[in-house]
Amino acid sequence: MDAAALAASPFITLVAWSAALLVFQVMLQGALSTSDRGQAWNAGPRDGEAKPLGRLAGRAERASANLRESYPAFVGLALCLALAGDPTGWGYRGALLWFACRLLYIPLYLAGVAYVRSLIWLGSLAGLFMMFAAILL
Repeated sequence: MDAAALAASPFITLVAWSAALLVFQVMLQGALSTSDRGQAWNAGPRDGEAKPLGRLAGRAERASANLRESYPAFVGLALCLALAGDPTGWGYRGALLWFACRLLYIPLYLAGVAYVRSLIWLGSLAGLFMMFAAILL
């Protein structure tokens, strides 16, 4: 695949947007943690035990960690599909599903919405599976 065709792949755009999502979640988690723990904690070496996080900052931290668990798989699968192509379009649909579910997951987790949040997480997993299947089939 030549560089122009690779650059035109919709997977490259989704990887870029997913990186923006990752940065947003890390910054949200950092801002809420700093709000709970204070500027001195954020600016310092963070040695010793940190003051416990409040409810919202703790949820943001867990949601961010959850994204970082599936993010490498998404990037790897998306780049494989960008290189190999996606003649059926199922890989792209899976990538969009993963991204949409990851967007929805953030407010649901922060709001403490049970069950629906887990269904959205399963949707993101289904998106990864669709991407994986598109590569193999």
